[in-house]
Amino acid sequence: MSQRLLTSAVFAGVAAGLIAAALQFMFVIPALLEGELFETGARIHFGADGSPESDRGAPGLGGDWGRHLMTVGFNIVTYVGFGFLMLAAMAFAELRGLTMITARQGLIWGLCGFVAIQLAPAFGLPPELPGTPAAEIGPRQTWWLGTLIATTLGLWVIAFGRGWVALSGIVLILAPHLIGAPHLEAYWGVAPPELAAEFVSLSLGTAAAGWTALGGLCAWFWTRDTP
Repeated sequence: MSQRLLTSAVFAGVAAGLIAAALQFMFVIPALLEGELFETGARIHFGADGSPESDRGAPGLGGDWGRHLMTVGFNIVTYVGFGFLMLAAMAFAELRGLTMITARQGLIWGLCGFVAIQLAPAFGLPPELPGTPAAEIGPRQTWWLGTLIATTLGLWVIAFGRGWVALSGIVLILAPHLIGAPHLEAYWGVAPPELAAEFVSLSLGTAAAGWTALGGLCAWFWTRDTP
């Protein structure tokens, strides 16, 4: 079972990582590269150079292959790791008779992974565009990790809890947001807020697609290898 779990997670993670990387190249990285132009001063918000749509995303997309290969590699490693954790949880739930692993269930598990790892933390700490200020890294990492754990446990309790116990999952999910994420007392930055908002939307959208693909692929490879 352990070998089956490992191979299914690796195949699913590699495929989902490639899908996520492709979507990032199409949607996220152009906005990221433009944000870097504002961060370095190559472009100025409200300046004459502006953010022309004609060359949007052109700088660096075709020439910086080392950076792009690192993006692909990071996505593959990340999705393989999360795929292993997700599939282990799915197999545990199936072994305990809580659910059956099917393609549809895999998609749901993938969406729940997206909510726990990406969406819930983004309510307090949205993805950051270069040139956008943020609070100190230590408190932000602590809040992010706490939100991830609380949301994961909350979703598990809601899905498999009984009666009033399931309602405690809502409390777990809300707790980090009631505490509040660390923020700066004043907002400032060199990147346009419109670009930062677009970057957040694109990042979360591509992450949702990647996580959904990961869940579906994990279930597919797992059931495909069923004796």
